[in-house]
Amino acid sequence: MENFAPSCERNKHVILERSHHFFENANKVLEIGSYSGQHAFHFVEQLPHLIWQATDCEEHVKKLQLNIDNSGSSNFARAFTLDVSNSLNWPKCQYDIIYSANTLHIMSWRHVEQFFEASVGCIEVSGYLIIYGPFKYRGEYTSQSNAEFESWLKDRDSQSGIRDFEAVNELAISAGLKLIEDIPMPANNRLLIWQKNP
Repeated sequence: MENFAPSCERNKHVILERSHHFFENANKVLEIGSYSGQHAFHFVEQLPHLIWQATDCEEHVKKLQLNIDNSGSSNFARAFTLDVSNSLNWPKCQYDIIYSANTLHIMSWRHVEQFFEASVGCIEVSGYLIIYGPFKYRGEYTSQSNAEFESWLKDRDSQSGIRDFEAVNELAISAGLKLIEDIPMPANNRLLIWQKNP
């Protein structure tokens, strides 16, 4: 598999376990930042009714599509390049779920804002936005390892960083989303689930 990520293998099972009831009642899923597609392949294997649209930035999308081709699954639309800052890149159709794992902390804050501004238009009424990753609460890290991770992120890209839950939730509220789940996860991560207001 191209771009195989050990972290995806470790967390794909528990993410689906905690969000299974949302996905089992969905049909169409848009994933932002699919990378290798490991989460997508696992979710579709367990829930074969799902139609999954994988996306990533330009540098990863060719390898992502190769993995999709090699999977032999008919559950996937062709992967495409999605730049969250370009409104023209976002699909013109709507999905039951938009899913994204470990992406907000590698974006700039402006890109996080643009992510929420654009994503809500791609969610069906009463559909869901599901985000997995590390967050700070009231400006505080949830673990020393997350503080060290943020230092590594900043050294790599000064515009990246672990986001404050409260600031992200304000973006979601402003976009017309309501937080319905904030689930503690292994390795000091969270699973945040918002629903689009009817």
